[in-house]
Amino acid sequence: MTEAIKHLLIINVILFVATLTSFGETIYRYLALWFPEHPYFEWWQIVSHMFMHGGVMHIAFNMYALWAFGSPLERMWGRNKFLFFYFSAGFGAALLHIGYNYFLFNNTVEVIVDSGIGKADLINLLNEGTANLNVISDVLGANLFEDFRSSYLGTAVGASGAVYGILVAFAFMFPNAELMLIFLPIPIKAKYFVPVLILGDLFFGFSNVNTGIAHFAHIGGALIGFIMMWYWKKNQFNQNRWN
Repeated sequence: MTEAIKHLLIINVILFVATLTSFGETIYRYLALWFPEHPYFEWWQIVSHMFMHGGVMHIAFNMYALWAFGSPLERMWGRNKFLFFYFSAGFGAALLHIGYNYFLFNNTVEVIVDSGIGKADLINLLNEGTANLNVISDVLGANLFEDFRSSYLGTAVGASGAVYGILVAFAFMFPNAELMLIFLPIPIKAKYFVPVLILGDLFFGFSNVNTGIAHFAHIGGALIGFIMMWYWKKNQFNQNRWN
Protein backbone atom coordinates (compact mmCIF):
# COMPACT_ATOMS: atom_id res chain seq x y z
CA MET A 1 0.00 0.00 0.00
CA THR A 2 1.33 3.45 -0.88
CA GLU A 3 2.33 5.88 1.86
CA ALA A 4 -0.23 8.69 1.47
CA ILE A 5 -3.16 6.34 0.97
CA LYS A 6 -2.15 4.29 4.03
CA HIS A 7 -2.17 7.41 6.20
CA LEU A 8 -5.46 8.65 4.73
CA LEU A 9 -7.08 5.28 5.45
CA ILE A 10 -5.79 5.25 9.03
CA ILE A 11 -7.04 8.78 9.78
CA ASN A 12 -10.46 8.09 8.24
CA VAL A 13 -10.90 4.83 10.18
CA ILE A 14 -9.77 6.36 13.49
CA LEU A 15 -12.21 9.25 13.16
CA PHE A 16 -15.03 6.96 12.09
CA VAL A 17 -14.50 4.73 15.12
CA ALA A 18 -14.41 7.85 17.31
CA THR A 19 -17.85 8.87 16.01
CA LEU A 20 -19.23 5.57 17.32
CA THR A 21 -18.39 6.57 20.89
CA SER A 22 -20.31 8.89 23.21
CA PHE A 23 -18.36 11.79 21.65
CA GLY A 24 -19.77 11.08 18.19
CA GLU A 25 -22.33 13.88 18.16
CA THR A 26 -19.74 16.43 19.26
CA ILE A 27 -17.25 15.23 16.64
CA TYR A 28 -19.83 15.59 13.88
CA ARG A 29 -20.75 19.03 15.16
CA TYR A 30 -17.19 20.32 14.86
CA LEU A 31 -15.87 18.38 11.86
CA ALA A 32 -18.84 17.93 9.49
CA LEU A 33 -19.38 20.67 6.89
CA TRP A 34 -22.23 23.02 7.88
CA PHE A 35 -23.93 25.76 5.90
CA PRO A 36 -21.82 28.98 6.10
CA GLU A 37 -24.55 30.98 7.88
CA HIS A 38 -25.19 28.23 10.42
CA PRO A 39 -23.71 28.95 13.89
CA TYR A 40 -21.84 25.61 13.83
CA PHE A 41 -19.91 26.45 10.65
CA GLU A 42 -16.11 26.73 10.98
CA TRP A 43 -13.55 27.28 8.23
CA TRP A 44 -11.65 24.06 8.94
CA GLN A 45 -14.72 21.98 8.07
CA ILE A 46 -13.85 22.44 4.39
CA VAL A 47 -11.01 20.01 5.11
CA SER A 48 -12.25 18.02 8.11
CA HIS A 49 -15.49 16.88 6.45
CA MET A 50 -13.39 14.74 4.10
CA PHE A 51 -12.42 12.53 7.05
CA MET A 52 -15.96 12.04 8.38
CA HIS A 53 -18.43 9.39 7.23
CA GLY A 54 -22.07 8.61 7.87
CA GLY A 55 -21.97 4.83 8.17
CA VAL A 56 -20.04 1.62 7.60
CA MET A 57 -20.98 1.29 3.94
CA HIS A 58 -20.17 4.95 3.30
CA ILE A 59 -16.62 4.71 4.61
CA ALA A 60 -16.13 1.22 3.15
CA PHE A 61 -16.97 2.30 -0.42
CA ASN A 62 -14.94 5.50 -0.19
CA MET A 63 -11.85 3.87 1.29
CA TYR A 64 -11.99 0.98 -1.18
CA ALA A 65 -12.21 3.43 -4.10
CA LEU A 66 -9.40 5.52 -2.66
CA TRP A 67 -7.16 2.46 -2.37
CA ALA A 68 -8.15 0.86 -5.71
CA PHE A 69 -7.97 3.96 -7.92
CA GLY A 70 -5.61 6.14 -5.92
CA SER A 71 -2.78 3.63 -5.47
CA PRO A 72 -1.65 3.57 -9.13
CA LEU A 73 -1.85 7.37 -9.25
CA GLU A 74 0.33 7.83 -6.17
CA ARG A 75 2.87 5.36 -7.57
CA MET A 76 3.08 7.42 -10.75
CA TRP A 77 2.95 10.90 -9.20
CA GLY A 78 4.56 10.48 -5.82
CA ARG A 79 3.09 11.25 -2.41
CA ASN A 80 3.12 15.06 -2.46
CA LYS A 81 1.55 15.46 -5.89
CA PHE A 82 -1.10 12.88 -5.08
CA LEU A 83 -2.04 14.63 -1.83
CA PHE A 84 -2.16 18.01 -3.59
CA PHE A 85 -4.55 16.56 -6.16
CA TYR A 86 -6.66 14.73 -3.56
CA PHE A 87 -7.20 17.75 -1.32
CA SER A 88 -7.76 20.07 -4.29
CA ALA A 89 -10.60 17.82 -5.47
CA GLY A 90 -11.97 17.74 -1.93
CA PHE A 91 -11.92 21.55 -1.73
CA GLY A 92 -13.72 21.76 -5.06
CA ALA A 93 -16.35 19.34 -3.80
CA ALA A 94 -16.93 21.42 -0.66
CA LEU A 95 -17.13 24.71 -2.54
CA LEU A 96 -19.62 23.51 -5.16
CA HIS A 97 -21.74 21.85 -2.46
CA ILE A 98 -21.78 25.07 -0.42
CA GLY A 99 -22.38 27.18 -3.52
CA TYR A 100 -25.39 25.12 -4.61
CA ASN A 101 -26.91 25.16 -1.11
CA TYR A 102 -26.26 28.89 -0.82
CA PHE A 103 -28.01 29.52 -4.14
CA LEU A 104 -30.97 27.33 -3.15
CA PHE A 105 -31.21 28.87 0.31
CA ASN A 106 -31.07 32.51 -0.75
CA ASN A 107 -33.46 32.09 -3.68
CA THR A 108 -35.97 30.51 -1.33
CA VAL A 109 -35.40 33.17 1.33
CA GLU A 110 -36.62 35.79 -1.14
CA VAL A 111 -39.94 33.95 -1.47
CA ILE A 112 -40.32 33.71 2.31
CA VAL A 113 -39.36 37.34 2.93
CA ASP A 114 -41.97 38.41 0.37
CA SER A 115 -44.55 36.60 2.50
CA GLY A 116 -43.73 38.89 5.44
CA ILE A 117 -41.13 36.91 7.44
CA GLY A 118 -37.75 38.66 7.92
CA LYS A 119 -34.52 36.80 7.16
CA ALA A 120 -33.19 37.17 10.73
CA ASP A 121 -36.44 35.77 12.13
CA LEU A 122 -36.32 32.96 9.58
CA ILE A 123 -32.80 31.92 10.61
CA ASN A 124 -33.81 32.01 14.28
CA LEU A 125 -36.73 29.74 13.49
CA LEU A 126 -34.44 27.31 11.65
CA ASN A 127 -31.90 27.29 14.47
CA GLU A 128 -34.56 26.76 17.13
CA GLY A 129 -36.50 24.20 15.09
CA THR A 130 -39.78 25.51 16.46
CA ALA A 131 -43.25 24.48 15.38
CA ASN A 132 -43.53 27.87 13.65
CA LEU A 133 -41.65 26.29 10.75
CA ASN A 134 -45.07 25.00 9.70
CA VAL A 135 -45.85 28.55 8.59
CA ILE A 136 -42.87 28.45 6.22
CA SER A 137 -43.86 25.02 4.99
CA ASP A 138 -47.29 26.36 4.08
CA VAL A 139 -45.67 29.19 2.08
CA LEU A 140 -43.23 26.98 0.16
CA GLY A 141 -44.98 23.65 -0.08
CA ALA A 142 -43.68 20.43 1.44
CA ASN A 143 -41.04 19.51 -1.16
CA LEU A 144 -39.44 22.94 -1.52
CA PHE A 145 -39.54 23.44 2.23
CA GLU A 146 -37.63 20.22 2.84
CA ASP A 147 -34.97 21.19 0.28
CA PHE A 148 -34.71 24.63 1.87
CA ARG A 149 -34.50 23.23 5.40
CA SER A 150 -31.89 20.61 4.54
CA SER A 151 -29.73 23.17 2.68
CA TYR A 152 -29.38 25.10 5.95
CA LEU A 153 -29.51 22.39 8.61
CA GLY A 154 -27.93 19.50 6.70
CA THR A 155 -24.24 18.60 6.89
CA ALA A 156 -21.86 17.14 4.35
CA VAL A 157 -19.45 14.36 5.32
CA GLY A 158 -17.23 11.99 3.42
CA ALA A 159 -14.29 11.70 1.07
CA SER A 160 -16.57 11.11 -1.93
CA GLY A 161 -15.82 14.44 -3.61
CA ALA A 162 -12.06 13.87 -3.41
CA VAL A 163 -12.57 10.27 -4.56
CA TYR A 164 -14.50 11.48 -7.60
CA GLY A 165 -11.50 13.60 -8.51
CA ILE A 166 -9.37 10.47 -8.19
CA LEU A 167 -11.78 8.57 -10.45
CA VAL A 168 -11.48 11.26 -13.12
CA ALA A 169 -7.68 11.17 -12.88
CA PHE A 170 -7.72 7.37 -13.16
CA ALA A 171 -9.87 7.60 -16.30
CA PHE A 172 -7.38 10.08 -17.77
CA MET A 173 -4.36 7.92 -16.99
CA PHE A 174 -5.89 4.48 -17.61
CA PRO A 175 -8.80 5.10 -20.01
CA ASN A 176 -9.06 1.51 -21.21
CA ALA A 177 -8.97 -0.15 -17.79
CA GLU A 178 -12.17 -2.18 -17.39
CA LEU A 179 -14.35 -1.49 -14.34
CA MET A 180 -17.66 -2.88 -13.10
CA LEU A 181 -20.57 -1.60 -11.04
CA ILE A 182 -21.66 -3.95 -8.24
CA PHE A 183 -25.28 -3.96 -9.47
CA LEU A 184 -24.22 -4.19 -13.13
CA PRO A 185 -21.41 -6.77 -13.39
CA ILE A 186 -20.46 -5.88 -16.96
CA PRO A 187 -16.91 -4.66 -17.73
CA ILE A 188 -16.91 -1.02 -18.82
CA LYS A 189 -13.82 0.96 -19.80
CA ALA A 190 -12.87 3.71 -17.36
CA LYS A 191 -13.26 6.43 -20.00
CA TYR A 192 -16.97 5.51 -20.22
CA PHE A 193 -17.54 4.30 -16.65
CA VAL A 194 -16.57 7.54 -14.90
CA PRO A 195 -18.63 9.89 -17.12
CA VAL A 196 -21.68 7.68 -16.55
CA LEU A 197 -21.25 8.04 -12.78
CA ILE A 198 -20.96 11.82 -13.09
CA LEU A 199 -24.02 12.03 -15.35
CA GLY A 200 -25.94 10.08 -12.72
CA ASP A 201 -24.97 12.66 -10.11
CA LEU A 202 -26.03 15.48 -12.43
CA PHE A 203 -29.41 13.84 -12.96
CA PHE A 204 -30.12 13.26 -9.28
CA GLY A 205 -28.60 16.62 -8.30
CA PHE A 206 -31.02 18.57 -10.49
CA SER A 207 -34.03 16.31 -9.88
CA ASN A 208 -36.31 16.39 -6.87
CA VAL A 209 -35.31 12.90 -5.79
CA ASN A 210 -34.03 12.95 -2.21
CA THR A 211 -31.22 10.38 -2.17
CA GLY A 212 -29.45 11.70 0.93
CA ILE A 213 -26.28 12.05 -1.17
CA ALA A 214 -24.40 15.31 -1.77
CA HIS A 215 -24.41 14.96 -5.56
CA PHE A 216 -22.98 18.42 -6.20
CA ALA A 217 -20.01 17.58 -3.95
CA HIS A 218 -19.30 14.63 -6.25
CA ILE A 219 -19.61 16.88 -9.29
CA GLY A 220 -17.34 19.51 -7.70
CA GLY A 221 -14.62 16.96 -7.01
CA ALA A 222 -14.91 15.54 -10.51
CA LEU A 223 -14.82 19.01 -12.07
CA ILE A 224 -11.65 20.06 -10.25
CA GLY A 225 -10.11 16.69 -11.05
CA PHE A 226 -10.91 17.17 -14.74
CA ILE A 227 -9.52 20.72 -14.83
CA MET A 228 -6.28 19.69 -13.13
CA MET A 229 -5.79 16.64 -15.33
CA TRP A 230 -6.55 18.64 -18.48
CA TYR A 231 -4.01 21.29 -17.44
CA TRP A 232 -1.35 18.78 -16.42
CA LYS A 233 -1.78 16.76 -19.60
CA LYS A 234 -1.67 19.89 -21.74
CA ASN A 235 1.60 20.91 -20.10
CA GLN A 236 2.90 17.33 -19.71
CA PHE A 237 3.07 18.10 -15.98
CA ASN A 238 1.59 14.71 -15.17
CA GLN A 239 4.93 13.10 -16.04
CA ASN A 240 6.73 14.82 -13.18
CA ARG A 241 6.89 13.48 -9.64
CA TRP A 242 7.02 15.86 -6.70
CA ASN A 243 9.06 13.65 -4.37
